[in-house]
Amino acid sequence: MSLPLLPRRSRRDRVCGETARVLAAHGARVVLAGRDRAGLDEAVDAVRAAAPQAETGTLVLDLSDLASVRSAARRIAETESIDLLFNNAGVMNVPTRRTTRDGFEMTVGTNHLGHFAFDAQVWPAVRRSAAARVVTVSAIAARWPIGTLDDLMSEKRYRGMAAYAKSKRANIVYTLELARRTAGTSVEAVVIHPGSAMTGLQRHGTGPLTRLVTPLAAHLFMGSAAGAAWPSLYAATSPDISGGEFIGPAGRDQTSGTPGLAKLPKGADDSGLGARLWADSERLTGVVFEP
Repeated sequence: MSLPLLPRRSRRDRVCGETARVLAAHGARVVLAGRDRAGLDEAVDAVRAAAPQAETGTLVLDLSDLASVRSAARRIAETESIDLLFNNAGVMNVPTRRTTRDGFEMTVGTNHLGHFAFDAQVWPAVRRSAAARVVTVSAIAARWPIGTLDDLMSEKRYRGMAAYAKSKRANIVYTLELARRTAGTSVEAVVIHPGSAMTGLQRHGTGPLTRLVTPLAAHLFMGSAAGAAWPSLYAATSPDISGGEFIGPAGRDQTSGTPGLAKLPKGADDSGLGARLWADSERLTGVVFEP
């Protein structure tokens, strides 16, 4: 069983690291993917510390660089069978508009287009699995009104959190379209939101108010990394999943109950929107995706 993830050298890797550790402890072979070799080594050490018998691998992958995506995907597509594929990148609230090496707005380029291009190019390995699942990690922010997919690259107006909300809505629209296109095959596509947890994503908050409120919010309102990983683990392993669901945690205490269906952003399940985003993603990345 192969499990590509995106560990990051910040506290955000606690969530994907927890997912990897749990699956490895239950016998999965995990492949940890990320852009930084030192960060990958740290992530593997953490998995092995929790599961000494774990079989692990690493894959250098920078989702903001289509050349890196292509190189990493080629390695996986030629050598692996993927049973679980996690799309888990989460660039958030970049203060000023920045672009990837390919000219995409950084947040959407990484969180959506990088995943789209990677998934398309590792698809032969996914199809070699007898029963594969693709689990894409979105966020509650996908429901925010500022997250509409108009002006996908934020060329008319840029706001950091709007770009994040847009990317997370794109995760949902993409996954639901993938579920439509894989219906009746051996592949199931599921999208989740992990709830709230204090992670390195909050590092772009600025000002004295943010520095005061963020630790307070973490204590009062945010769950643990283990709780945030629970919807991903449920989506990956539950026999009740059939593809096309949007799964969220069971309340603020994320581990107290079974994750369940979450409310979709308005219009996210529109098949016309899904087809348009798919076509735009192929055009922008230059990668044809035929599941």
